[in-house]
Parts: sequence; C-alpha cells; structure tokens
Amino acid sequence: MNRQLTGLILGVMLLISGMARAELTIEITQGIDNPTPIAISPFSWSGHYALTEDVSAIITADLTRSGLFQIMPKEDMLSYPDRPQHVFYRDWRALGRDYLVIGRMAPTNNNQSVEIEYYLFDVLRQKTLIGKKIVAANNALRDVAHRISDAVFEKLTNIPGAFSTRMLYVSGKVLGGGQYNYQLYIADADGARAKLVLNSDEPIVSPTWSPDGRQIAYVSFENGRPAIYRQVLATGEREKLTNFKGLNSSPAWSPDGKQMAMVLSKDGSPDIYIMDLDSKALRKVAKHNFAIDTEPQWLADGQSLVFTSNRGGQPQIYKVDLHTNAVTRVTYDGDYNARARVMPDGSGLIMVHRENGRFHIARYDMERDRTYVLTSTELDESPSIAANGSMVMYATKRANRGILAAVSIDGRVKFNLPSEGRDVREPAWSPFLN
Repeated sequence: MNRQLTGLILGVMLLISGMARAELTIEITQGIDNPTPIAISPFSWSGHYALTEDVSAIITADLTRSGLFQIMPKEDMLSYPDRPQHVFYRDWRALGRDYLVIGRMAPTNNNQSVEIEYYLFDVLRQKTLIGKKIVAANNALRDVAHRISDAVFEKLTNIPGAFSTRMLYVSGKVLGGGQYNYQLYIADADGARAKLVLNSDEPIVSPTWSPDGRQIAYVSFENGRPAIYRQVLATGEREKLTNFKGLNSSPAWSPDGKQMAMVLSKDGSPDIYIMDLDSKALRKVAKHNFAIDTEPQWLADGQSLVFTSNRGGQPQIYKVDLHTNAVTRVTYDGDYNARARVMPDGSGLIMVHRENGRFHIARYDMERDRTYVLTSTELDESPSIAANGSMVMYATKRANRGILAAVSIDGRVKFNLPSEGRDVREPAWSPFLN
C-alpha cells in the first residue's frame, strides 16, 4: 500500500462498540472492495492471574474498523503461533493471508506489569516486518494494544495509525417535565473508557482540543448565557475565558496553543476575535460592517484563519491573513458552505455543503478547486477530521434522533454510530497523543 490509499483509509478507526454510558454502537453501512487479508493470532499469556484486557482482540477490532483489512476468524486458523519459530508461512499462504500478527505476554515486576512481545510478518515474502517488546502496567494494556495497532497500520499503509487518539462528544437526553440533560464525554478512539467531563441542564457545544491534547475548550450555557471555558484534562481545572453579553462561541486553538480564535458579538454583530491566552487580550480580525463572521479555524502556519461569512450574501468559506487582515473568498461551489475544518496536510477543507436543499459533508480540494460530496445522509453537521487525515466524523439525524457517523476522505467507507436512548452530537477528534 502507499499514500495513494489515503482516501481509503479509515486508519484510526474509531469507533465504537459498547461505549460506556453513551452506549454507542458501530454499524458499517459501506466498505471498500478487496481489503487486505491479515491474520492476528491470539496472544499467549504465561501468567497465573487473569488479564483485564484481551490485547489481540483489541488489535483485531481496531484493524477491522479501519475498513482496509479482512481479519481471519481465529476459529479458521490452523494454529496459534506466539513466536517466530512457530510460524509456518506455507500454512498461512494456503489460508490466503498476506500478513500475520503474533504475540506473547508474560508477567514481570512481581506481577505489577506485563511484557508484550509481538511480530508482524509478510507471509508472501516470508519476511519479518516488525519485532518489538513493550513493558506496560497491568492497567495500561488497552493503550499498548492501540499502539500495536498503530504500528501495524503504519507499516502496511505508510500512514500513521491513530487508534491511540481520543474523542469528545456531547450526549443529550430528554428528561421528565420537558427538561433536557447534556453531557460532555471524552473516550478512547474505540469508544472504551468513556469519562464524563461535564454534566449540565443547559447546552454544551463546540468542544475542541488543544494542539497537545492536554486541554479542551467548549461553550457552556450553564450560567444562563454562552461562555467559553477551557479545561485541563489531567486535573479537571476549569477557566472561564469569556462571558460577554451576547454570543461567545466557536473556540479554536492556534497551532502553538498560545492563542484562541473565537466568535463574540459584544460589539453588535458576530465577529471573529483572537485571544492571547496568557494576557487575555483580544483583537478583532476580518472586520466587516454588516456581515456575520463565525466558525474560525486556523491554518497550520498559524498566520491565517478560514471562517464562515455571509458577506457575499450567502454562507461561504473565507480566509483572513492575520498580518494584513486581508480577506479572500475560498469557496464558490454551491450556495452554502460552512463549518470548515482544515485537512492535516493542508490540501483542503472538510465542510458542511448544501446540495439540492440537503446538508452533506464535503471535501474541498484547494489544488484542484473542486468540491466532493462525501455523504448521502441529510442534516449533516459538525465535521471533525482524524489526526492522520483519513476519516471524518460528523453528526447527523436518523429517525429524528442525533447520531454520529463516519466517512472516509474519499467517501467509500461509511459507518453509523447510534446511541440507545440519547442524542449524540458535536464530535471532536483529538490530535496525536504522546
């Protein structure tokens, strides 16, 4: 495989079976032709106590959800090798496998940690592609499994895996007496270890990650009007950044994490401001006398923003140079383009695009100046891009209920992510995490 497959990659793939509390489940609705055949032999365990996680099962689930691999059921395997000398290539060739993953685990440090030794083999070329040892605490086995998935994925695709990333999302439910409950969650990329970040009877919107993944920002209406907060994940420490009269929305961290773009209407119409996070000083950018400017996102160089504006009469994507304050229009295809998200490689934008009166997720290719519609669902919104640029998660509607869905960058692989009894919305995918 090579980088031409980027559009096919679900790479990090998410998500999501059996998520705690929010109860998201994954429904594959469309896949690619000719996925790569691979076998993942069950990892052996020589300890005398039960492990809390099945490492090989997590790897199997990760690569299955990537959409690129056809995983062999373990019941169909002729043997379960756990070290290189036990691998007989002819057997795996006869079973139609191109690649094989094996591993073995042993207790260490007085049963306080586990040593995991794993290998990736190219069956056709009879070659070892990866051979590594990892020592991890007993309670970190899920992290190790995702790291192994990342390593296997990158070796076979030349694209970094993102199974170790995390996500934010908002879950909501109607309560008795017409009340509505909102919950902000953080979870692993596969939906495990969901943790409640904020519980409120008032709306929570626009969650977003700091570039280093250590902090988040969001808009909460908990005090009766919107305010922008940032929160340190490790400690839970919160800081209210804005609470101006009117609109306080759309926080977006700068690439260096020192500034935040946002939308404020404290002076009248909604305008884009940049806050220095140390001094809290504000400056207005992309000034316009009558337009509504909203939904800013930084370009990777930190010198410009893209944003949504109706200054041309209908919502379109614009770009502002932060040194000169010069504004240029980016999108022209269609009568509505909004909520732009910048591709990690800078090649284009993911956005909400209206076509034939329906809102879809689309990719705008900057080099070719072309728009590609990725989804066929309706009322699609809030796109968020995987850290490796392979996949887009977004919010949509099904049976009058909000669900999450996912689509590959070329639109060929698709998932639905419904939740039992709750609306799910406002997804935000993390950057790569250390």
